[in-house]
Amino acid sequence: MKKLFQVLIFAISAFSFAQQVDFLKIRKYRVNYLNEKIQETSGLSIFNDKLYTFNDSGNAPELFELDKTTGEILKTIKINAKNTDWEALANDGSNFYIGDFGNASGKRKDLKVYKVPFQNNEAKNDSIETISFFYPEQTDFSTKELNTNFDGEAMIYLNGKLHIFTKEWASKSTTHYVINPDISENQKAEKIETFKADFIVTDAAYFDGKLYLIGYTKKTEVFLSIFNETEAGVFFNTNPKRYYLGSALSIGQIEGVTVNELGMYISGEKLSSPLGSTKPSLYFIPKDKFGN
Repeated sequence: MKKLFQVLIFAISAFSFAQQVDFLKIRKYRVNYLNEKIQETSGLSIFNDKLYTFNDSGNAPELFELDKTTGEILKTIKINAKNTDWEALANDGSNFYIGDFGNASGKRKDLKVYKVPFQNNEAKNDSIETISFFYPEQTDFSTKELNTNFDGEAMIYLNGKLHIFTKEWASKSTTHYVINPDISENQKAEKIETFKADFIVTDAAYFDGKLYLIGYTKKTEVFLSIFNETEAGVFFNTNPKRYYLGSALSIGQIEGVTVNELGMYISGEKLSSPLGSTKPSLYFIPKDKFGN
């Protein structure tokens, strides 16, 4: 919540889109407001047809199973891991991967992903593994609050690898890195490709050969870009389909997205500003509203 508030520009100007944009205003697709226990939902993942989320930095290390039709909390699952800055959630059908790599200041040297075995809607807390990594391109770790290109809030699992998409405050691009989930020692993230997103990327999802990136601008514009996978694990060779989803001032600070055969789930954190406030929300957009 605090990150978007810090970068809001309160003189909202007319839109100036560098890429062709369609409108998919999601306010009408709100499922419900989220429980007050989930003020800072920062990722979504569908695991065995169940929907999960969590809170980000400084909150309790917990996963929440949500009712997909009402947004209500069905179950709270304790995770035996520290929540320094949890920002992304993915799974491989057997394990959850929790991305503890939020880095808005650019100074963290302890980036990690927790690999959490998950069976029968329970975390195997005695078997959690830590996957540590670093960006080899980062050589400066001095504090650059909200002005670093080595923040991260988006991750997917694909082809046996974890794919991380950076949140680049300075360049407004995103860089696609890959790490190996089977290596526990500190590993070098492999740079694959970069795309000029024109917004800061806050979450990612993959389904049926498409990559979904979501995020916002400092003018509170919320965008969704949908990329086609042009070769295995490569997405940025062609321009995406791009949608404007609305203003964060009305739909919340959008931080979570996941997709299945029925459609797309999106979550937004609570947002407070001098121009108003929004409650944390869950949205569902049917596939025929954005699918090709």
